[in-house]
Amino acid sequence: MDIAGQLQYVIDQIKKMRVQKGFSQMELSLRSNLTQSFLANLEKGKKLPSVLTIIKIADALEVNPQDFFPEKTNSGTKEHIKAKIISLLESL
Repeated sequence: MDIAGQLQYVIDQIKKMRVQKGFSQMELSLRSNLTQSFLANLEKGKKLPSVLTIIKIADALEVNPQDFFPEKTNSGTKEHIKAKIISLLESL
C-alpha cells in the first residue's frame, strides 16, 4: 500500500469508527474541537489530517490513534508507521 493508499485507509477508518460509535460529524466536531466542515472535507478526501488532528479524533472517539492505521503496509507494520510519526513530531 502506497502513502496515498495508507492515508485513504486512515480517513476511511476515522469515518467507519465515527459511524460505529453513532456520532454525527457535528458530535465528533464538538468532542474533538474540530469544525464540522473540516471533518466533512476530511471524510471526502479534500483535507488531510495532521498528526495532531488524528490524535484529537482518536481521543474524541475513545480509541488509540494506531487503530486508524493498517496492520501491515509494504514498508512494514504499525510500529514502522508509529516510528515515522514520532520522528515527524520530534522534527517540529
